[in-house]
Amino acid sequence: MEANVNNSLKLFIEYLQIEKNYSQYTIEHYQQDIRGFFLFMSEQGLTGLNDVEYADIRIYLTKLFDQQLSRKSVARKISCMRSFYKFLLREKMVEDNPFSLVSIPKLEKRLPDFFYEEELAQLFEACETETALGKRNKTLLELLYATGIRVGECSNIQVKEVDLSLSTVLIHGKRKKDRYVPFGSFAQDAMEDYIKNGRPDLLNGKDDHGYLFVNFRGGPLTDRGIRDVLNKLIEKSALTGKIHPHKLRHSFATHMMSNGADMRTVQELLGHAFLSSTQVYTHVTKEHLRSIYLAHHPRA
Repeated sequence: MEANVNNSLKLFIEYLQIEKNYSQYTIEHYQQDIRGFFLFMSEQGLTGLNDVEYADIRIYLTKLFDQQLSRKSVARKISCMRSFYKFLLREKMVEDNPFSLVSIPKLEKRLPDFFYEEELAQLFEACETETALGKRNKTLLELLYATGIRVGECSNIQVKEVDLSLSTVLIHGKRKKDRYVPFGSFAQDAMEDYIKNGRPDLLNGKDDHGYLFVNFRGGPLTDRGIRDVLNKLIEKSALTGKIHPHKLRHSFATHMMSNGADMRTVQELLGHAFLSSTQVYTHVTKEHLRSIYLAHHPRA
């Protein structure tokens, strides 16, 4: 395979990091999907990115479905390659974008996965707050649920961006859009305890890098580290299954709207660019109301 194939990926990753400001977690998915396509190219004897034609992509799609991947996974891979070729076209590294001709498979409509309030109570009870790591984990869980922020936004918070007097935090969102997000008394109490009594112990005399959440070595806690913390918390609780940061984000939005928050406010708090992204939570709350009605109304 031509050397410029791997070089093109390197340039694209730099573009995602610098221009698009994507999280490391998202970038890793892009790399994985693109390298998977490079492997397919090698199998097909395609040595350059300009050699790929629409017929080759049809074969690639067939291979993906033969692997019994979900429509969501296939759609993600096609979307990734479309973006990659769009970048290459912009940089005049290819002559056209063969992925622009491919229609992404329609996704099954699924409601966001969220925790019920009783489940969250069990999760919070699983947090010990005697150790520095325990104080950090409790603060992490409280803040994610209190604000609905994304995991990448959470890992990038600096201590100086937390205003404890106003109970707000400055969040650097997607496409470099900043927003202030408030948090409640539970998150406030956990935050004050962690900043005063937990974070200094985790830094353990090392130079302060400024990030709010610190790992056990004293460095900044990464996106992956946050996911590991949450999975360990769910193992300690009575809950089953896996937890992911977006499930807490979904829970935040669902509970806000179930308790009467208007959609525009939730949109602003979540940092959604379009109201349509927030509208999915109206379906969740309607389903929730319907299930309660069917369970409790005598003539349901």
